[in-house]
Amino acid sequence: MKPPTGTTTDQAPADPAATDDMLATQPIGYWSGLAHASVTRHLRDAMARIDVTQPQYWVLNRVHGGTGAPTREEVIGQLTPLADGQHEIARVVDQLIHRGWLRTDAGQRLHLSEAGEAARVRLRELVTGLRAVVHEGISDEEYVAALRVLRRMVANVEGDEGS
Repeated sequence: MKPPTGTTTDQAPADPAATDDMLATQPIGYWSGLAHASVTRHLRDAMARIDVTQPQYWVLNRVHGGTGAPTREEVIGQLTPLADGQHEIARVVDQLIHRGWLRTDAGQRLHLSEAGEAARVRLRELVTGLRAVVHEGISDEEYVAALRVLRRMVANVEGDEGS
């Protein structure tokens, strides 16, 4: 980890009522954690109302996307870092096969069924609408700037000079 450059601002305790002029002193861990929890809860609550989970949506998108049909192991390996536990994605694949939204071919590769593709499209529409709510009042430029800052912070603590 490199030593900080420029000015260093003292860290203040997390304060949900901090005014704009106090934000530079606020802990990123608190605010990024709060944003993650709030947005994830918003998405998962909306999906629960139609009996779908966020990890199910991830799996449907992963099976749909990419250059070829993935194996179960590929899907599990790619999505487990995002999941709430090491076995969650394997369970989700099983749930989606049981629901009839996924099927396996003779080579044990996963494919969306017609019902799975229809569900993926409905979920994409739902998520697009939810994203609009989350991004209300935020320009694309502001959003990109926020992500660049977060990406740089990750690089700073992980020692990635290239980001």
